[in-house]
Amino acid sequence: MKRQTSTIQYTIRGVPREVDVVLRRNAAKRKVSLNQMILEELSEAALGARKRADFSDLVGTWTPDAAFDEVLATGRQIDPDKWR
Repeated sequence: MKRQTSTIQYTIRGVPREVDVVLRRNAAKRKVSLNQMILEELSEAALGARKRADFSDLVGTWTPDAAFDEVLATGRQIDPDKWR
């Protein structure tokens, strides 16, 4: 279980509409909650770095590849002669 440090809770009023739209759009794009998005942006602004590394722009997404699946299937076959 991850040990959490003491945190503070903020209530922020008067957020400009355009800021809200951008934060919500970025949260949806990153598939994180609005709260998490705001924490990341606030941490980056205050500390100069994100609290958690996000490598989604580097790793991309999985693309199905029949040739790769065939190579994996071949490698997963058990040779009965070697298991006697």
